[in-house]
Amino acid sequence: MWSWDSNNNYFQRSGGNVDVELTDKSLNRYSVHFPTAGWYLWPATGLGFGVREAVTVTISFESWGQHLDLDLQQDERWMVAGPLFDITAEPGGGIAKIHLPHFISFQGDEVDISWFQVAHFKDEGMVLEQPTQVEPFYAILENLSFSLMGILLPASGTRLLVPITSTTLIYYHPHPEAIKFHVYLIPSDCTITKGKDGQEDRFHGVRLQTSSQVKPLNFGSCYVVSGCAHLEIVPKLKLSYRSPGEIQPFSKVYAGKMKKLIQLKITDKRFGNLVWESLVKPVDVQLGAASAPPAFSGAALVKEHHRQLQARMGDLGGVLDDLQDSEVLTENEKELVEQAQIWQRMNTTLLRMVENKVDQALELLYRSLKERDPYLQSSCGDPIKMKVRSHFLKGYRIVALAIKAPHGPSSHGNFQTLGSCMLK
Repeated sequence: MWSWDSNNNYFQRSGGNVDVELTDKSLNRYSVHFPTAGWYLWPATGLGFGVREAVTVTISFESWGQHLDLDLQQDERWMVAGPLFDITAEPGGGIAKIHLPHFISFQGDEVDISWFQVAHFKDEGMVLEQPTQVEPFYAILENLSFSLMGILLPASGTRLLVPITSTTLIYYHPHPEAIKFHVYLIPSDCTITKGKDGQEDRFHGVRLQTSSQVKPLNFGSCYVVSGCAHLEIVPKLKLSYRSPGEIQPFSKVYAGKMKKLIQLKITDKRFGNLVWESLVKPVDVQLGAASAPPAFSGAALVKEHHRQLQARMGDLGGVLDDLQDSEVLTENEKELVEQAQIWQRMNTTLLRMVENKVDQALELLYRSLKERDPYLQSSCGDPIKMKVRSHFLKGYRIVALAIKAPHGPSSHGNFQTLGSCMLK
């Protein structure tokens, strides 16, 4: 089954690979030029194209939750069965057929291929089309009409019965006192894996290349993570479909200093059947640590620029979600910040809470602010230093925020002004 890997941004063909170009990171948009007729497969996604002539294809990773009619979701009339892509081609006639990936398992007799529908999202709404052919892992679509497209199954009577091809993801989180892992159980959907990589990366999580194969599972079923006796595990997992941007449930595994290998297992909670197991070795963790981005002094920056952050932080909705997800804030603490209502009071309350915790909490706050506020990002990727300049104009104080990378050809402070706010 397909598993997203950013190092596999290429299409395979008989005459050699064709590179895929990331043209817009914020929109998850890629472009590829197929130079000749032939068959091309993108292993990281499962997308395949039968090409008649030279053609340029644009592919965007999309979210079902943003496009599927909310009424349909509430009525649970449809079950998502694979990734959603926005595909265009120039010239349009250059593509003869497409293989669209799906994560429905054909194990046993539970699946009727007549259930499969290709959903197209157009100006007139969602249009359904029967695929030309359905195979394990993909459906074939011919007589093409380019649009947002992905595979759905009717949910009535099938949601809890259809076996799902699933994937286990393990992310390593370094800590001086105890190594921590996040374990996810998700449908084998490259867009979910890619989204999860991005979310974990914001909090220094590094995906380990361990065994990810899982026996076919069912949506709505609960599973338990277990392991060696010395591990501390928050075990329960529930397999469900959540769009790439949504928070996915995960199990936390605390492994101490991890001086020797550990074994992890996932079992069906109801029947106790083993569905997945893997070994994580100290060398896996060492490789993960080596591939992690270099540490930055986020905690020190937050402490040093407390007043500037208190005056400048704006909409905290996403930041509060990040901090709750990473367990920096409890639900009650998040509500206390939100109850402050006035933005400066919210900023003050949040900073006071986080500064009373360990430095790792400050690092996570810094990371979230840097990710969500483009004014705090450095183009060179180094930690950023903030500088506040202010002057007065007709009774108002104009505060301008500037940043500068700590290392560079000039050491005399050519700060670049990124934004400003007006304070009474």
